Amino acid sequence: MRSPERARLTATLRSLKEHAGLSLTGLGEHTSFSKSSWGRYLKGETLPPREAVRELCRLAGEPEGRCLALWELAESESSGRTARVPPPVRPGTAPEPEPAEEPEEGPAPGHPAPLRPTPPRATATAHRRSWRVTVVMVAVLAVTAGGVTAAALLLPPDRTPDDSRGPATTPTGAGTGATTGPGTGPPPPRCQGGACEGRDPLNMLCGIGLDTLIERRTASGARLQVRYSATCGTSWGRIWNTRVGDRVELTAAGSTRSAEITDALDATAYIYTPMTRTAPGTLVRACFRPAGQTRREECFEATVR
Repeated sequence: MRSPERARLTATLRSLKEHAGLSLTGLGEHTSFSKSSWGRYLKGETLPPREAVRELCRLAGEPEGRCLALWELAESESSGRTARVPPPVRPGTAPEPEPAEEPEEGPAPGHPAPLRPTPPRATATAHRRSWRVTVVMVAVLAVTAGGVTAAALLLPPDRTPDDSRGPATTPTGAGTGATTGPGTGPPPPRCQGGACEGRDPLNMLCGIGLDTLIERRTASGARLQVRYSATCGTSWGRIWNTRVGDRVELTAAGSTRSAEITDALDATAYIYTPMTRTAPGTLVRACFRPAGQTRREECFEATVR
């Protein structure tokens, strides 16, 4: 069972991923860690390495301090360093020497060691743990500059900021409204207009400062969005809460782009179509084609504003 500390870190990493506008594939391509590793980290199955947290912060343009404090808390809890109690000593064996700082807790000469740690030991451990947790949490709450709000700390386990409707979505409009220090802003996109045609929106860094043209919940429960980047001059579709075999198609100005859920890992993440060039006034049509033959496709239209 995941600890609350691990759950808080996982929720924060998911928010960072969305703020960075990267899929699992994009994370695998832009970091030192694979797509499958990121899948485990973002589902909370595995505690990520410290360097993975740092790399995700850099991609999202966020300061590292708060996330590293969360990581330290989760890592300490996972390793048991915050609640370590010495193993009991069997009767009749010589007790191990106590640390110099706590000589009064050692067994009296000539008496067997207790079967269990004594209450003073447990109390001291509890006080040390409480102090450590307090210090780390103060550090976490103190380092809140950046787009990921400290409210993520208050989320219950396995919740994301918008998980009542699906995975956490990147806010629409021109960013999150957070202020970042010099040198921490997102990098510029790698393409514009026709140069982006057919390319991955996340790899080209077009997934920042977006408008959502369409957002729908399909009959199967899958979610569909159409995104527009004025900076890149492109649109694309994305789906989540899906099943293997689900498919999305985006058509604009005679060009059609599509994406399909190919495996179980895809079904746990956002899947994006390649980009197609659009501009204000372009009519965009998105169709969701569910897996199997028993359900009909659902199509939606919108005009780029």
